[in-house]
Amino acid sequence: MPRIVLIQPLIPPNTGNIARTCAATNTELHLVGPLGFEISDRTLKRAGLDYWPYVNLHCHESLQAFQAFHQQQGGRWIGFSTSGSSSYLQVKYAIDDWLLFGSETTGLPAEVLSACAATVHIPMSQPQVRSLNLSVSATAGLFEARRQLGLMQ
Repeated sequence: MPRIVLIQPLIPPNTGNIARTCAATNTELHLVGPLGFEISDRTLKRAGLDYWPYVNLHCHESLQAFQAFHQQQGGRWIGFSTSGSSSYLQVKYAIDDWLLFGSETTGLPAEVLSACAATVHIPMSQPQVRSLNLSVSATAGLFEARRQLGLMQ
């Protein structure tokens, strides 16, 4: 099943909302540090409500630690970025994909984008809007991957 990876997230409620989505869909959530908050942060916990026991959470201290973990697991990196080369709707997702999202302020680092098998963006009609909220983007990407893979039942 596709996995969600948040690289250096900064805003606890975004991560909490994504954790709740991951709990509801039985999707692994990988947090790559350094994080902009403590895992025990009350706003993080509040956004995830009482679903935290159902989150398959993996924390990685650094990008290098996550890369080593990924090497053992395999699968493609799909980077979500406002500068992605194609729409997230045009990618053919695979069951072992890793859906990568960067911090709310800087997005994915250049070294991560260059290591991705594909970089995608979520099309928006209003050019003055730079991006969607991180939790909205992660949910859109995850549900499109799940839809394509027949995991929507």
